Amino acid sequence: MLKKLAGLIVIIVTLMGVQNVFAAVEINTADQAQLDSVPGIGPATSRAILDDRKKNGSFKDWADLEQRVRGIGERNSVKLSAAGLVVNGQQRSASPSQDISAQPVKASKASKDNKGVAKVDKDIQHSVDPAKGNEGKH
Repeated sequence: MLKKLAGLIVIIVTLMGVQNVFAAVEINTADQAQLDSVPGIGPATSRAILDDRKKNGSFKDWADLEQRVRGIGERNSVKLSAAGLVVNGQQRSASPSQDISAQPVKASKASKDNKGVAKVDKDIQHSVDPAKGNEGKH
């Protein structure tokens, strides 16, 4: 019975620790230690966030943060959001440029072949101009 109780206590303590790992850090209210706890934010970045927040007020949204704090761009903000940083309670959604479905598709061999056909057609149009009387000349 005592072993079961000890095991239960260990589980509860572990779950409490896991909860803190995934706790969101609100950029508009966090202090330097809280900002530093977010993976990807070091002392220089947390200081820049705090200095800008003090000078210009709260961040409206992720785009506002990206414009105001040097070193936090589109790619970095997606990573910071995944690590638990939020702006006004909002996580950063992936941008279209980072969305796999929005990535350009490589041209297939067939489409490359079609480009070659278009070039040949264009060459033929230039080499055969009935108005200039140069039919059949290449």
